[in-house]
Amino acid sequence: MSREESMSLEDSLWRDSSAPVKPGPAWGMVVEREVVEREILEREEDVGVIRAREALLELSRTAALAAQTLPTQIAEAGAVCAESIRGGGKILACGNGGSAADAQHFVAELIGRMGMERAALPAVSLTVDPSVITCIANDYGYEEVFARQVRGLGRPGDVLVGMSTSGTSKNVLAALDAANELGLTTIAIVGQGGSPTADLVLRAPSRHTARVQEIHTAALHAICDVAEQLLFG
Repeated sequence: MSREESMSLEDSLWRDSSAPVKPGPAWGMVVEREVVEREILEREEDVGVIRAREALLELSRTAALAAQTLPTQIAEAGAVCAESIRGGGKILACGNGGSAADAQHFVAELIGRMGMERAALPAVSLTVDPSVITCIANDYGYEEVFARQVRGLGRPGDVLVGMSTSGTSKNVLAALDAANELGLTTIAIVGQGGSPTADLVLRAPSRHTARVQEIHTAALHAICDVAEQLLFG
């Protein structure tokens, strides 16, 4: 029997728990391979843990900066929304991608509730109707998908909240311009870039898209909370 055949037989016997033999060279190779694979998995897990910790720490630092720079604007935005609703107006919201999700989330908090039982508040997300959006995009271009809706739905006394992590989204800027022309109060919630034309501009203190979006979510929650307290507290 060759050495290779012997190793193969010894290895197969060791894997059979009923066989009274001790592990040989082949089994040692199996164990070594499993150790290496486990170490690779542990290293990969460590990388994941490190990246997750870094993301959370970066968020905490960004949130600390936001706590210093944004409370006055957030309080003002909440007061503007409450005043509009009290006067019979409504809140419109728009954005792209993650900001579109933020617009829907914001409107859901207003129509549903934030922290107390109360009446539903009038709010509309301009990001949720695919038939309207694709119609406008097809006939007028994507830059008009929100502005056209503002012109159809907006009235003086309403509020438009436009969100853009870059601060340069053309369709959001166009919506703000249309709202300004119609006499709506405009609130732009952005990152560090861009120069939106709005009555109130809230800037997340970061250029990292994920951190900007996370601060936007916290700011929108705070705006809802302020409006709710002013209207029902």
